[in-house]
Amino acid sequence: MAMTLPSFKSILVVDDDPSNLRFLRDILREEGYKVRACTTGTAALRGASVAPTDLILLDIKLPDYSGYDICQQLKADPQTTHIPIIFLSALTSTFDKVQGFKVGGADYVTKPFQIEELLARINTQLSLQRLQNHLQTINTQLIEEIEEHKRTKAILFFEKELAQVTLKSIGDGVITTNAEGYITYVNSVAEYLTGWNGEEAKGVHLFEVFKIVNELTKDPVINPITQALDEIRVINLARDTTLISRDGAEFAIDDSAAPIRDDQGNILGAVIIFRDVTASRNFTRQLSWQASHDALTGLVNRHGFEQALETLLAAEDWQEYHHVLCYLDLDQFKIVNDTCGHAAGDQLLRQVSKTLQHCIRENDTLARLGGDEFAFLLRHCSLKKAQEVAEKTRDAIEQLHFAWDDKIFSISVSIGVVGIDDRTRNKDTLLSIADAACYAAKGRGRNCIHVYQENDDELFRQRQERRWVLKIHQALEESNFCLYYQKVVPIGDNNKPVYNEILLRLINEEGKVISPGIFMPAAERYDLMPAIDRWVISHFFQQYNDYYQQFHQPGNMLPDLYALNISGASINNENFLGFLKEQILQTQIPPQQICFELTESTAIANFEQAIEFIKELKELGCCFAIDDFGHGMNSFEYIKHFPVDYLKIDGSFVKNIVHSKVDHTIVESFHRIGRVMNLETIAEFVENGVILEKLIAMGLDYAQGYEIAKPLPLNFEAIFQPTLA
Repeated sequence: MAMTLPSFKSILVVDDDPSNLRFLRDILREEGYKVRACTTGTAALRGASVAPTDLILLDIKLPDYSGYDICQQLKADPQTTHIPIIFLSALTSTFDKVQGFKVGGADYVTKPFQIEELLARINTQLSLQRLQNHLQTINTQLIEEIEEHKRTKAILFFEKELAQVTLKSIGDGVITTNAEGYITYVNSVAEYLTGWNGEEAKGVHLFEVFKIVNELTKDPVINPITQALDEIRVINLARDTTLISRDGAEFAIDDSAAPIRDDQGNILGAVIIFRDVTASRNFTRQLSWQASHDALTGLVNRHGFEQALETLLAAEDWQEYHHVLCYLDLDQFKIVNDTCGHAAGDQLLRQVSKTLQHCIRENDTLARLGGDEFAFLLRHCSLKKAQEVAEKTRDAIEQLHFAWDDKIFSISVSIGVVGIDDRTRNKDTLLSIADAACYAAKGRGRNCIHVYQENDDELFRQRQERRWVLKIHQALEESNFCLYYQKVVPIGDNNKPVYNEILLRLINEEGKVISPGIFMPAAERYDLMPAIDRWVISHFFQQYNDYYQQFHQPGNMLPDLYALNISGASINNENFLGFLKEQILQTQIPPQQICFELTESTAIANFEQAIEFIKELKELGCCFAIDDFGHGMNSFEYIKHFPVDYLKIDGSFVKNIVHSKVDHTIVESFHRIGRVMNLETIAEFVENGVILEKLIAMGLDYAQGYEIAKPLPLNFEAIFQPTLA
């Protein structure tokens, strides 16, 4: 705490930041000082001369003059030259501090400062001022009473005491030496950091007291005082400098050294000012580590891995060596996560990380790229050797039987291997190819390794699919899909309702209509079908409701059927059936007009779920059709188990009935089976009138194809136009 001083002591605070002025004014007034404040140099010069001022706190950066200029002018004015000036500044270099003392400043405090330290320095200067005033009185008396040499001795003593008080009050370590580098002074902070008592250190060479090394290599660092004396200029310490104290303790330090010269420019010695930055350097190092490492596993993260790749690819001699990138993806991670929760998933990732670390060398880089994806960067490694590493890794993961609670999971990994050469030198291209190679390994049945080769057809196919995945996501988000419909007409009994199959199209960036055969394989492979089915259903019902509310006239609308295709992934989705029921109950369309189409392969592959799905919706009044009937080997065995209403005969048989007796017989037999089961039969791929005549002769119920109607954009007004006419 500050020493008690008379309350009439007046302090002038000069700072262009109002918040700083308010803060200092409040603190100083609490200590009993009279405080005045101003924000410009002009106001400071005027304020110091028009009212009694015992001390000035002066900022260096002001809007009109610098603090150095203000100090010089105040010191040049006999009326204000006696006022002690303490600089308050964010400038921390030795040059700025030396400049402050050079122009007449009594002290220099760097921002941000500790208020206790500032108050101590203010009290020190006021005490020194009081001492100085007292000494001036004594000096006046001495002029009259004692000899000239006694007065000179008293002045020199005061100046020495002033310097000692100033050096002891600052928060940095300070060591001064003579011109040969032998220590002449050590302040208390420097004593603490070096472990040397000030009196013991006097006369000892700086090299013995101030031992500094590189923090990382521990190699000795050139002493800045030596450079300051040799080059006669201010020298900053090298980066990552560590001070080794007398007892072996280490402190991260920074700051600088400067030569000390007399009025004639002669070198008297040097001063080094340094501070302990261990805490801030550790914090910076921690932030840097966190930015490049994965918090869960401690491995390098994607950002750090990409930096390592860029560094390797930027090296001038990278082509002289073989390097390989391996992209790894766990095959059963989602099962563990979904079954046992995220805590189990995190534990599995940690175990996998430890296993992977034993599969590579110390100079290789292992990273967790995110989720359950990892990567190796194998330096100076041939493609053949990389394949051996990949196989070793695959075996190690396969042997990792993960246990959680009472469950044991078998784990496997799919690995894509890519050699780094001129074709893959771009970082993004390299990662993309490695990722695609990993997915190719998954596509081969998982727990496999796929080595990228030039003109890799499998990777090309997967790249195309993954491009479509991005476009599908974009289409779902921006509603770039659109609905089409194709009429399926009765060909024997005109009293039957028209059957309209609802179809999906994608509109690309150029406005071109893309058929589902192009993008659906990617949607099926990457589990996007439930989202697409939801989009189709919700938009179809919304369009129907909009039309119904605007144009519905009771008695004018035929009970047409609207057929919506449902994927196997949606049937297996536990939330999809609830969503579908909610949509049906909210729409204006009667459930009896809604038909859902399931392909034969979907129904058979999801046998129990499909039967339950059909039963639930038929209770609401919906009907069902089996699409592509006859495509599978077990059509007759399974069809009798599905409570459906329509059989859509696979078009591969229908389109050949004119020229193939076998196909003609097959279609005819499918129709007869439908009759026995009381099912309506629909022939697909009716491409011309001759096929249509054959189907009519067989007695089929419906026909679908270009001969009947081509797919058109869904427009309810156009669908109902013939009826409303």
